[in-house]
Amino acid sequence: MRLTFLGATHEVTGSCYYLEAAGKKFLVDCGMEQGPNIYENKPIPVPASQLDFVLITHAHIDHTGNLPLLYAHGFRGPIYMTPATVALSDIMLRDSAHIQLAEAEWRNRKNRRAGKEDYVTPYTMEDALGVIRLLEGIPYHQRVTLSDGIQIRFLDAGHLLGSASIELWLTEDGVTKKLLFSGDIGNIHQPLINDPEYPESADYVIMESTYGDRSHGPKPDYVPELAKIIQETLDRGGNLVIPSFAVGRTQEMLYFIREIKAEHLVHGHGEFPVYVDSPLAVEATNIFRDHQKECYDSDAAALLAQGINPILFPGLKLSITSDESKAINFNETPKVIISASGMCDAGRIKHHLKHNLWRQESTVLFVGYQAVGTLGRALIGGAKEVKLFQEEVHVNAHIIQFPGMSGHADQEGLLKWAGSLQAKPDRVFVTHGEDKVTEIFAEKLWDEFRYQAMAPFSGTVFDLKENEFIEKTVGIPIQKETTANAGTLRTRSSGNAVFDRLVAAGQRLLTVITRNKGGANKDLSKFADQINSLCDKWDR
Repeated sequence: MRLTFLGATHEVTGSCYYLEAAGKKFLVDCGMEQGPNIYENKPIPVPASQLDFVLITHAHIDHTGNLPLLYAHGFRGPIYMTPATVALSDIMLRDSAHIQLAEAEWRNRKNRRAGKEDYVTPYTMEDALGVIRLLEGIPYHQRVTLSDGIQIRFLDAGHLLGSASIELWLTEDGVTKKLLFSGDIGNIHQPLINDPEYPESADYVIMESTYGDRSHGPKPDYVPELAKIIQETLDRGGNLVIPSFAVGRTQEMLYFIREIKAEHLVHGHGEFPVYVDSPLAVEATNIFRDHQKECYDSDAAALLAQGINPILFPGLKLSITSDESKAINFNETPKVIISASGMCDAGRIKHHLKHNLWRQESTVLFVGYQAVGTLGRALIGGAKEVKLFQEEVHVNAHIIQFPGMSGHADQEGLLKWAGSLQAKPDRVFVTHGEDKVTEIFAEKLWDEFRYQAMAPFSGTVFDLKENEFIEKTVGIPIQKETTANAGTLRTRSSGNAVFDRLVAAGQRLLTVITRNKGGANKDLSKFADQINSLCDKWDR
């Protein structure tokens, strides 16, 4: 009964944990690292084809983004998550594959001009579509047996539509241990979705610490604040550009703007246009509508009962094609533009920044967390010049950040969640935070509750039955950033991409052979003949 820490250790992104229990090998989360990659991550200890299943807390790419890579390496087991997370992961994994393919096309145009080898994406659209077929939804609060000795239950984490904390019961040799994976714990009183549920018990807690060292401070009244920013920007003749995560934050902003328009809080600009410039955000908005019953809070449900869609309003324009996106910046009417990505490191938002950062009439409003090393963090940090598409752009626009506008609980919220346990857990493992923040929050858990807490590094292995470390690692700083932040899976580089995939296929074949032990002799003989025939064809 072992837990191995792989990703999001002393780092904010790249969630991944490996477990062996009750004769099964499985993962909790399989996320891609986003932003700077600080420490080396250990690979998954077994070939992907040997994993029995995966559990997912929520759909954000730093928790799901390596699932297609897992598929490319031979994994074919079920992936369990809430129904809303299934729907969101469907669109987000396809979008992730599309972004990588577009980046590869751009890189390879440069590489060919320079006489370099082609860059190969970590995974393909076929890999994304393949792994999407493996997603299975389990509703909140249902305690489900996955196999002998393994049960799970999802609690609402209040972070994103469908987000969950995972309760996991593991039983071996008559000994049962309960693990609790927090996932990303939500901020309270977010629009649309419920507040986080608070757990009652666990032997071991694995919890995030994104804002473990700080408070969001007093929560502003976002509607009048946003109305003021819109009013002042449109009065100057500029555009309000809102870099926003396509899933979650975009729908919250639509919720606020609907109220602003309904209450006529912006004057002199009629039904001012609001562009949602992201195909992903458009699809996500439809998914929010489809899962309102199990995920919406009481305020949103009350609007629905009145026949009001809480995220639709006059003047809303949805841009899907690239031509529609480009046309936005050639329309001189002052407007609001909501576009992904939320940290400004990819996607259509970079084009809107290129057209608006130099304009003193315009405003860029940040409404979410900006990781260290991202363009968004540079802008809120006061950068006067930034590089976009290999061009230097001077920053003249008004740069504003909404305080407290976060989908993550702050230190107070995290402590409330951890303090809800009715008895002390044996240990708390602190993950998902910047390097020093994980240590700070672990100390805070001791100070507040006398919880035995620590922040493990990647590769740390813990014996859950014996409550002791098998291996305790230290962080190994990365000397040189890799071309793709694949986290805990080895990505396919330009030099060995095809061979790596072939090796993964061979590992899967060995797994399939092992699983056929005890089969009918006739079938096994046929299987062996097919393998030998394939070897005869390709043996060099």
